[in-house]
Amino acid sequence: MTTRHDWTELRERSNVVALRLMRWVATTLGRRAARLVLHPVTFYFMLVGGTSKRASAMYLRQLWNRRPRWIERYRHLHCFASTVLDRVYLLQGRYDEFDVQAIGGEHFEAVARGGGGVLFVGAHVGSFEALRALGKYRRSLRVAMVMYDENARLINAALKAVAPEAELNVISLGRVDAMLALKDWLDGGGVAGLLADRSLPRPRPSAAVQGEGAREPPRGDAIVLPFLGRHAVFHDGVFRLAAVLRRPMVFMAGLYRGGNRYELRFMPVADFTRRERGPGAAAAQDRAIREAMERYVAILEAVCHEAPYNWFNFYDFWDGGSHDADAAGTAVPGTAGTSSHAASIPARRERDAHV
Repeated sequence: MTTRHDWTELRERSNVVALRLMRWVATTLGRRAARLVLHPVTFYFMLVGGTSKRASAMYLRQLWNRRPRWIERYRHLHCFASTVLDRVYLLQGRYDEFDVQAIGGEHFEAVARGGGGVLFVGAHVGSFEALRALGKYRRSLRVAMVMYDENARLINAALKAVAPEAELNVISLGRVDAMLALKDWLDGGGVAGLLADRSLPRPRPSAAVQGEGAREPPRGDAIVLPFLGRHAVFHDGVFRLAAVLRRPMVFMAGLYRGGNRYELRFMPVADFTRRERGPGAAAAQDRAIREAMERYVAILEAVCHEAPYNWFNFYDFWDGGSHDADAAGTAVPGTAGTSSHAASIPARRERDAHV
């Protein structure tokens, strides 16, 4: 089974090829006709899809605690193909072709009104590009993606190929000035999105950021937390980044609901704007980061139950997680964590057909 590190590189490289192919199909046939092509494509991957097919079956079985039916695995892969196709239209600004609803938008608006930008934390769930549809209602909205330097180059090239005229803002991590670039973007009222379901290398804060009293965060931990009935490894780099920048974090997912419908979901995760001082400040920040991670994982789990076909991590996500119940909430390296929080979000089963 492909590991998460192999899949990170494999998926982003294959996405480049898929996006270029989808761009040709989308622009040549139009969305209605192009969607018909998705069925033979999905059927092909159901037959020879190897890694993606096995990973889909593993995830659905873990989610439902039973063996998934053939049609359920088909719907999962078809949902992914649908969002890849729609990326072309969303990046080209063709928002009127979609019915996009927002739930929990008050959490996003509350942070935006503060004037310090918005730091979204998401996952490989649904479509991040659906967030761009908010621009139909807020013309001044500026969106940037924050990602690995190598993946940033690959995705930037692919997205430029899809929509050469689109404003594509990517902040590349791993560079010396990455922290300062992200801080400036947020200070200017921009929206920055990070995905926290994979490991994140944390750049060294610049002198400008350190000058405001922020310290260089310690090396990140891999935290073992319960997720869908098994223990999985999550990394705290994204959350420590938010703590250093002293920003609130809002969960965001663009869930695909079938046809031309998307649902933007916003939920508060943590508020790092206040910082304790004194001898216990470091320990207090570590606790706040752990609590934020637990809430994030609880939200992610609830979203998977609500919209099961929107999970797009096609590898063994639980590879590396301990099967020992005593390992839940522990850091590698680190100390034992706190108990997991329940996500307080509306529970709603996915009722939309994707096929």
